[in-house]
Amino acid sequence: MTLVKKIYLITADLPKDEKFGLISQINRCSISIPSNIAEGSGRTSEKEFLHFLNIAISSSYELETQLILVYDIYNLDTKSILTDLETLQKMIGAFKRTLITG
Repeated sequence: MTLVKKIYLITADLPKDEKFGLISQINRCSISIPSNIAEGSGRTSEKEFLHFLNIAISSSYELETQLILVYDIYNLDTKSILTDLETLQKMIGAFKRTLITG
């Protein structure tokens, strides 16, 4: 959820004409990550939990792409957030492996 807060600070610096474009999409992606982890943790089977972890990690890769675009188009520094996101992707991947291998 710390990542979501950082994302909202970055999107606040984007031009207002991106409100229904990148800003909306980036905010939704970032919120999707912890939301899907939380929803999956409330499910009754590991298979269901894995499904929601897969959605969360997919959202993280979508977010990564959008943050690279923000850097390329608007020259906003997203490097530290991208580093945090990469760490999060590794953590989700490791967690998925523990669920799969038991």
